[in-house]
Amino acid sequence: MLAIALRLASGALLSTIFAAGAAAHHAFSTEFDAELTGEVRGEVVSVFWANPHIRYDVRVAREDGTAEVWELAPPGNLPTYRREGWHRDTIQPGYIVRASGNLGRDGAKRLYATCIELESGPEKGRRLGCANPTRTETEVAADPNARYTYAPADFPVDITGYWDNRYKFRQTADDLEPKPVPMTDEARAIYESRRFGDDDVLRCMPAGLPRIFGSPYPMEIFNAGTHYLVLSLQDNTPRWIWMDGRSIPDHQPPTYMGFSTGRWEGRTLVIETTRLVPTWLDGTGYPMTGGDETRIVERWTVSEDGLTMDRTMTIHDPLYTEPLVRTRGSQRRSPDGELVESEPCDPNLFYRDLLRRGQLEDYLRRQ
Repeated sequence: MLAIALRLASGALLSTIFAAGAAAHHAFSTEFDAELTGEVRGEVVSVFWANPHIRYDVRVAREDGTAEVWELAPPGNLPTYRREGWHRDTIQPGYIVRASGNLGRDGAKRLYATCIELESGPEKGRRLGCANPTRTETEVAADPNARYTYAPADFPVDITGYWDNRYKFRQTADDLEPKPVPMTDEARAIYESRRFGDDDVLRCMPAGLPRIFGSPYPMEIFNAGTHYLVLSLQDNTPRWIWMDGRSIPDHQPPTYMGFSTGRWEGRTLVIETTRLVPTWLDGTGYPMTGGDETRIVERWTVSEDGLTMDRTMTIHDPLYTEPLVRTRGSQRRSPDGELVESEPCDPNLFYRDLLRRGQLEDYLRRQ
């Protein structure tokens, strides 16, 4: 029988390193009790995988035959989990887990899960977070013989510097060619089922590719030798374009900007991107498959005088019967007075709109 066991004790029941990790958590003291620890065992019923904190809901059977749902809140964030090889599919609904940590304040059925053990699933027996939740280093581990600094590469065209993307700007909404957009039946069904609130950008999630390609916000480009670092001032978004021929790492997760590689063909930089988060192609709601099934090819052609750049994006996605194309331009400009950190996006208006429409409860239920 699935069960719940609560151990009332001092924080000493957890190891010193767990206590240190818990104390560092920014909301720990308001949500959890450092003097109250416990253990929960049950079936995972839902997974909320999002930065900065993931959550697992676990159905626990009590001895009297009733059941209750507990929320497991592991410490750390997605980059922390990625270093441990802890991914979205590591714990899935239906798995049985045993977790220990600090209990929620005021009797809340929540556990600050500093240790989670898998009791079913392909990785049965694996323990997550139990040995190294903070990864604090106190000794120098850098190799004195390694080269950690960047040296610019001798690329055929110099594109470093500040670029204004208002040049040849078009609204990034229904700007894809050809027209009408050649959707498959699956794409059309997704497109026609969209509702207000389905656009993640409205709640301040990153625009990512391919949408940020059409942004009028400026960008700054740095030559780091093995790669270009492109900083878009929309959402202060970094992008790495690898120029050294490397392949996608096996455990590279899908991200909003994906994994990009580049090569020069004359005065044209050709960039290929995959491993993207499934999202929308534009603000009107055309869907994108993402992962390795979506491939984006960009061609940035620099004029002979180096002052302008024509950019073309071609999107290959199985949801469409032929490739889709978006075109834009960029021109050189001094960054004086314009190289300013973008203000953070505030999702307050988005949730106010949902509340005003009477759709907030339904939206939250669907997340």
